[in-house]
Amino acid sequence: MTASVILSPLVPWPVLWGLAAFAVVLLALAVWRGLSGWWLRGLTAVVVLAAIANPSLQEEERAPLSDILLVVVDESASQGLGDRAAQVEEAIAGLEAEVAGRANTELRIRRFADGAEDAGTLAMTALAELLSEEPRARVAGAVVITDGQVHDVALAPNMPAPLHVLLTGEAADWDRRLVVKNAPAFAILDEEVMLTLRIEDQGAAPGVQDVDLTITVDDGAPQTYRVPVGQDLDLPVVLPHGGMNVLQFATPAAEGELTDRNNAAVVQINGVRDRLRVLLVSGEPHAGERVWRNLLKSDASVDLVHFTILRPPEKQDGIPVTELSLIAFPTRELFIEKIEEFDLIIFDRYRMRGILPMSYLENVAQYVRDGGTVLVAAGPEFGAVDSLWRSPLADVLPVEPTARVVEGGFRPALTDLGRRHPVTEGLEALAPEEGWGRWFRQVDVVPRAGQVVMSGPGDRPLLVLNRVEEGRVAVLASDHMWLWGRGYEGGGPQLELLRRLAHWMLKEPELEEEALTAAAQGQALTITRRSIAEVPPGDVTITGPDGAAVVLPMPEVGPGRFALEWQAPMMGLYRLEQGDLTRVVAVGPSAPREFVETIATGDVLEAVVTPTNGGILRLEDGVPDLREVREGRPAAGRGWIGITPRGAYVTEDVRVAPVLPGWLWLLLVAGLAVAAWLVEGRRVGRKPSVAA
Repeated sequence: MTASVILSPLVPWPVLWGLAAFAVVLLALAVWRGLSGWWLRGLTAVVVLAAIANPSLQEEERAPLSDILLVVVDESASQGLGDRAAQVEEAIAGLEAEVAGRANTELRIRRFADGAEDAGTLAMTALAELLSEEPRARVAGAVVITDGQVHDVALAPNMPAPLHVLLTGEAADWDRRLVVKNAPAFAILDEEVMLTLRIEDQGAAPGVQDVDLTITVDDGAPQTYRVPVGQDLDLPVVLPHGGMNVLQFATPAAEGELTDRNNAAVVQINGVRDRLRVLLVSGEPHAGERVWRNLLKSDASVDLVHFTILRPPEKQDGIPVTELSLIAFPTRELFIEKIEEFDLIIFDRYRMRGILPMSYLENVAQYVRDGGTVLVAAGPEFGAVDSLWRSPLADVLPVEPTARVVEGGFRPALTDLGRRHPVTEGLEALAPEEGWGRWFRQVDVVPRAGQVVMSGPGDRPLLVLNRVEEGRVAVLASDHMWLWGRGYEGGGPQLELLRRLAHWMLKEPELEEEALTAAAQGQALTITRRSIAEVPPGDVTITGPDGAAVVLPMPEVGPGRFALEWQAPMMGLYRLEQGDLTRVVAVGPSAPREFVETIATGDVLEAVVTPTNGGILRLEDGVPDLREVREGRPAAGRGWIGITPRGAYVTEDVRVAPVLPGWLWLLLVAGLAVAAWLVEGRRVGRKPSVAA
């Protein structure tokens, strides 16, 4: 039972304080005038003010409440390194034993794992949640068992009692990690891009100066270099192809380091072309020539060089050559010296008229074999005696003309192979309701190699694609594609077809006939396989960063397209294999956030612990004892941590009674007032003595 005095004034507090000030003034006046009963007057005023304050005696029946010790246990991935898990369980057992020996203390334990989406160790979030579930007045202390690598320190709650950190790990731990400090998301093909890498040793490292660094681009052959430790390494890289390029960097695991999960890094750089350099060679003038030129010139990313024959040699009209052009066209420079600089060469209804020497066309054929690309848009001249077929370029062309030209309206159609081929797959969905517009002329050709993806009247080959050694060739056996561009009878997907055709010829990965691709969204992996083979591809094998492999079937989702979605069990680098195709994809960072910093340290949490008078102790020195300390005193020392007794209670009963009854207050006031009157009256009745 506890008792206390409470005041319930009969008048507002400002009035009461005003009366007290007035009484003080009167008392001072009485003292100044020398009244003998001033002290009785003062007592009278005090009793009057006390009576107005209406004091009461409050008695409470209280039941004491026990103190609570909060314990937050870090069970993130980094806590599985070394013997940290055993240290955690030993610490919990020791705290449970300490608390069990105290009659007025309870224990609350909250365990937490890795944060979602690689958020890392969220120890302060777990502590705040646990603290919110308990009355703050009963919390006598908190303990966080962790390796100290906490990623939400800014969310630390305001603690009402000491906060302690028990560090797992060993002082002799060390780890090596590979850090990519600078890597762009995009890079221009054939231009050098600079990456900055760094290999760091943390903790009690052995002091190695140089280590091996292995670099792998996509799934190519790895290359190993000797690089220094602890220094920034500038690495120039030229991307080998357009689209996504996956660069893997790794250093071998060293004996004694905590983990090799952070010894590798993955950089994904999207290779883009600065500008597409196109050489358009126009032969016989026709209605579609301007369409080709306008189409290519309308794209700001295309650098177009247009070589056209305005007057064939057989046309002799007496006009000097110098009056037909401002400068001589640099044919030698284009077809001999700088041909390798072009990404695509288009022959639009070109016929052999002796303008381009055979050696130039032989050079074009070699340009294809070395990796170049050529598109032939053929007209009636393709089957004539001066056809490109009768030049050295015939060695790389996939078709042979029959000299027949089919006249009459027809609608181009996709072949069965064309419905699966990435260049033409899905184009039918872009047709208007009445279907594609008609064309009116096609050159009859016989395919010798390659893939027929579009056909004309009588299922004659219309668009044929072929690979020639390192290069690619496409033949369009009609000069009427321009009708689609003009919107005749609804037109057709001219722009989309030419865009895909150009990207296929430029070897863009997303338009390869046989391709295995993957995209990661969080930990969800979407795997896509494209194939033009008649037999569906088999299962895909997925090998995770821990070496575990899983084999999954890939259902067909469209003509020539197979896909599946799979939830990756962990962050890291995954290798996909299907037949002779392989693909590497990174799910999240190559090293999860938990493994970026692995050395146990109290530096991160020091700013949170110090204001609470708590301490940071290593569990390798043993589980500390639990002691009671007064509030505001240091709560940690060598081998011990402290909690502050809170003295919390719950009030079960309250009784309130006046200190004095009203009649007694009145009696006291009257008695003191009469006494003051009597004392002062006697003094007034006495005569002053006269000195002799």
